[in-house]
Amino acid sequence: MPSCHKNAYITTPIYYVNDIAHIGHAYTTIIADTLARYSRMSGLETYFLTGTDEHGQKIEEAAKKRGESTQAYADKISATFKNLWDEFDISYDKFIRTTDADHMKGVQKAFTVMHDNGDIYKDRYKGHYCISCETFFPETQLVDGEFCPECGKPTTIVEEESYFFKLSDYQDKLLAWYEENPDCILPKSKRNEVIRFVEGGLHDLSITRTSFDWGVKLPENLNDPKHVMYVWLDALMNYVTALGYGTDDAKMDLWPARVHLIGKDILRFHAIYWPAFLMSLGLPMPKHIAAHGWWTRDGEKMSKSKGNVVDPREVANAYGLDNFRYFMLREVPFGGDGDFSQKALIDRINSDLGNDLGNLLNRLIGMSGKYFEGRVDSSNVAKYYQTELDEVHASLDKLEPLLFDMQIHRYLEELWRPLSVANKSIDKYQPWTLMKEGKEEEAMALNGLIAAILSKVAIMLYPVMPAVCSKIATALNFTIDNDSWSSMVKGTALLETFTLEKIEPLFPRVEEPLLAQAEPADKKAAVKKEAKETKKSDSSKEEGVALIGIDQFFQTSLKVGTVVQAEEVPKSKKLLLLQVDVGEDEPRQVVAGIKEWYSADDMLNTQVCVVANLKPAKLMGYKSEGMLLAAKDENGLCMIRPEKPKTAGTPIG
Repeated sequence: MPSCHKNAYITTPIYYVNDIAHIGHAYTTIIADTLARYSRMSGLETYFLTGTDEHGQKIEEAAKKRGESTQAYADKISATFKNLWDEFDISYDKFIRTTDADHMKGVQKAFTVMHDNGDIYKDRYKGHYCISCETFFPETQLVDGEFCPECGKPTTIVEEESYFFKLSDYQDKLLAWYEENPDCILPKSKRNEVIRFVEGGLHDLSITRTSFDWGVKLPENLNDPKHVMYVWLDALMNYVTALGYGTDDAKMDLWPARVHLIGKDILRFHAIYWPAFLMSLGLPMPKHIAAHGWWTRDGEKMSKSKGNVVDPREVANAYGLDNFRYFMLREVPFGGDGDFSQKALIDRINSDLGNDLGNLLNRLIGMSGKYFEGRVDSSNVAKYYQTELDEVHASLDKLEPLLFDMQIHRYLEELWRPLSVANKSIDKYQPWTLMKEGKEEEAMALNGLIAAILSKVAIMLYPVMPAVCSKIATALNFTIDNDSWSSMVKGTALLETFTLEKIEPLFPRVEEPLLAQAEPADKKAAVKKEAKETKKSDSSKEEGVALIGIDQFFQTSLKVGTVVQAEEVPKSKKLLLLQVDVGEDEPRQVVAGIKEWYSADDMLNTQVCVVANLKPAKLMGYKSEGMLLAAKDENGLCMIRPEKPKTAGTPIG
């Protein structure tokens, strides 16, 4: 974030209380929490707002169906959101409800100001109204002349007296704002959509209703008690009433918002109505309105009828909250639609987190414990590994702009580059070899480099994975705060000499899905699929192929290894003696019967696929701690290798 920003006001939309929280709500809130945590860590005065939107005809009707008072129903659903965010350790500063007395006073104050400015007038309105979306649509936008273009539900023709906001007066002012502020709407493709809509012409907006009572009443001075305010006028005002607008203005110095985070389905309300309301009120414009995409499950839209709605609490409980946070932010570019699948989540946990990050910490603990009784001294890191440090800091320097440009997947992608530097450094410099050669200072400096990289990555990963990174910081004997961010990320400081604290592995390998799969929507298709698979299974048995279950397959641990030493086994025509780095604190010794096809020089510094959980065996007096994968036919034998270089220890499967 540029230095001109002294504070960071970050908001989620206030969530509508017609249903419980789902994965889309969690996604928005986790992004906002990440931005807020980073902002605090970087020393900005930070205010993070979330809450619930509780007025409108839809809520009133939902409460009636359940035989509850509207307020009691709203209280109950609002509490489910607040409880979930508290369980998820979301670091909000205020949880606002549109039924709060101060909020309603602030909305009435705004209505009065806009009315006195000449932007609100009374007239009659007749149009197609969607109760579900709480929105009027012109007939030209309806599907088949009847159905809502947003949700597909039938609209109702409503004719009633209404107050109107002169939205049409703000068309040119809005277009000028979009033009002068090219990053006011993110991603920029969404800005183009909004501009095209506004250029098509804006109509004045009906902002009150008389057909129901559950809403904010008009200011008393207007003496028109049958009207309640349009739910979107009420809801959008929360961003300033939360700061005291209309009551005490206590925190209005935090305005304008740094980022309004929303789903793409409510972009029009935030990028057209809200800026126009702010212009009428004489308040500054928000810096960014950031609209993300929707989530599907296994390629299908989520729905209760399909039984495939993802409960964020269930996912977090099964796989770990921080793992869930990382997956959501890494898996999909901001603004695009994302697909939730357990396979993708498991892949992220086992590969990105388990192998690249967790295993690096395990290697550091193992190497330091074996060679230096757990002590890490960074005093000579620059002497031996300045090139690696420079590469790490080059990546760190790119991160902050990516975060606030809402390119969070790229932020995480770039943050993983230092981890790659660390893992490659172990493979390249081989601390076990350095120790054998008596180069203890160089080996200790390598440990210091790995610790430095882990600490710097932990600081920048903390906003995404706060609990995990706090554990890494504990192991490395430092604290993640503004001081460490300033000295170790913005500066080039390394850790003071310390003794590593052993901790449990951060990312135990996940072998199979931990949540029940959604039932197929088409039962007949499921039966057909099962019959087809049974037939295929029978066919395989006839061909003499012994089938195994996925559980049996995952009992085999396959890893990418790097051959760091290779020599011939004396008096053997077939065997080579290899030292293979599989991501542990020292290489595995593997005796391989491949000498007829590969020499020791052929194998040195190449990558292989290793069966890593075989019981050790002895061949010609040499202990073998694994087996290499190879394919052999009438033309000879060839090794099975990764298509591209991978970090030693990367799981296969």
